[in-house]
Amino acid sequence: MRGTALSWGAIGLGTVVAFWLSGCGYNALQSKDEQVKSAWSEVLNQYQRRADLIPNLVNTVKGYAAQEQTVLLGVTEARAKAGSIQASPDMINDPQALAKFQAAQGELSGALSRLLVVSERYPELKSDQNFRDLQAQLEGTENRIAVARNRYIQAVQDYNLTVRSFPDNLTASMFGYKPKPNFAVENEAVISKPPAVDFSAPAPAPAPPPASAPAQ
Repeated sequence: MRGTALSWGAIGLGTVVAFWLSGCGYNALQSKDEQVKSAWSEVLNQYQRRADLIPNLVNTVKGYAAQEQTVLLGVTEARAKAGSIQASPDMINDPQALAKFQAAQGELSGALSRLLVVSERYPELKSDQNFRDLQAQLEGTENRIAVARNRYIQAVQDYNLTVRSFPDNLTASMFGYKPKPNFAVENEAVISKPPAVDFSAPAPAPAPPPASAPAQ
């Protein structure tokens, strides 16, 4: 009887703890934390997909526009820089690491934009089937990156709102759940914006104003 009473007591205590954890928001915090991790994994998958396309794209462009060494080298170096950053799961809890990763990916986006702008100067390259296929894959990947990044931003916003809201903030503090850094959307847009490129002839300098006639 005593053992039975202890068993029922243990079951009762476990039930109370489970109800308490559920009622205090612990389960919600865990769920939202997992959603952030899942969204981050998809962001990394799409960035890796883009990185895998770049060598073939660069080689194809090089076959028609080898003289564009500055642009080609810029893409290669930007890809290497982005790939050198270890995108570990802990990065989503480190504002400086996330900002560094974001900046590197933004620089790579800018370098790719410049490469595609330059390709417009080479009709034979634009008509190459392999180049068109790679360009279509790259454009599709950029769209997937945007979708994945937006989902990550929303997941972090939802998680952070829960962590900061009463009474969930008490549970978050108790179990070590802290607000997570997010993508700086405005800064990334600036970093990723391709520079203005104009291959037209420079405008002539304005003519100097006519000299005034000497006073009589």
